[in-house]
Amino acid sequence: MNKDSTKTRLVNFHQLPPKLWKKLKKHLPKGRKGTGPGRPRVNNRDVINGIWYVLWSGCQWKAVKREWFQVSSSTLHERFQTWQQKGVFDKPFKVMVNYYARETKIGWKWQSVDSKMVPAPLGGDKTGRNPTDRGKSGAKIHLLVDERGAPLTIHITGANEHDKWSVMIW
Repeated sequence: MNKDSTKTRLVNFHQLPPKLWKKLKKHLPKGRKGTGPGRPRVNNRDVINGIWYVLWSGCQWKAVKREWFQVSSSTLHERFQTWQQKGVFDKPFKVMVNYYARETKIGWKWQSVDSKMVPAPLGGDKTGRNPTDRGKSGAKIHLLVDERGAPLTIHITGANEHDKWSVMIW
């Protein structure tokens, strides 16, 4: 294979590598232990595998099948949002990028930024007028990837924030 190729080699999009999981799990919130009513809490390993898949593939949350990760797409999305709001991803994302840089080498030849606007009617101060949704409150998810499509960082702003300003903070 041409070494300048942007094709991703040997990436399992459905599961974090075991070495990376060992480094990452200590930075994720511990689940509540309990024998109360209701379903047991979903395993963090399954959740992070689902999030890994969505970030690598770029698919919509609702496109993720429960059978793939033993987690519903709504649970994945809810946990992602909760962890993002609490700043949980700050350290794990650095661990993931450092691991990727050591194991696969970041493709620095070029990077790409893309974003997605989403409605956020209960988002509070951190939302902005969404220009694509008749000015309703919204949020924007900005994602920076390397030349192979590996996610390097994620940033959430109000929907009216231009991508170029998010690039400047990275």
